[in-house]
Amino acid sequence: MRTKNDDFAAQGAWVAVNTQPHRERIALDNLTRQEFHAYCPLVRKRVSHARLTQDVLRPLFPSYLFVKLDPDVQRWRAILSTFGVRTLVRCGERLGFIPNGLIDGLKAREIEGAIVRPASPYKIGQQVRVVGSALGGLVVTIIEMDERDRLVVLMEMLNRPVNVKLSSHQVVAI
Repeated sequence: MRTKNDDFAAQGAWVAVNTQPHRERIALDNLTRQEFHAYCPLVRKRVSHARLTQDVLRPLFPSYLFVKLDPDVQRWRAILSTFGVRTLVRCGERLGFIPNGLIDGLKAREIEGAIVRPASPYKIGQQVRVVGSALGGLVVTIIEMDERDRLVVLMEMLNRPVNVKLSSHQVVAI
């Protein structure tokens, strides 16, 4: 009986590789040297250290990267003894394949070597309506946004302005 996993493998699909902590770059370099097609999606993070703030590239999925392979053609067990690699993500002894579309989608969002987030549909100062909670229907004003899709909104409660944190899926634009 063929499974969806077997179909992915037949066309050469991606597998997730679990790396040692903070060794994604070492694993990526060593896998490439062994002629595996490896990919580690990166994002830009703002890092502060000793009064110096800079943007650095960090893995989107810490301790994971992806390798495209065809298990019938390539000797994938060599990946397990590669420096920087801890193991492959598997279901028992069978490799757990990832659809090509997932990796293609990540690569399509890449600009200058880093995955970028889609533009937010909301802006600071915009009025939105709260949905799906006890506060449903209230019109509030966005006063702050963070990178985790959380919004700080200003609402009027008991004749006082109150700051409330909401997830972006808890509001809709008016």
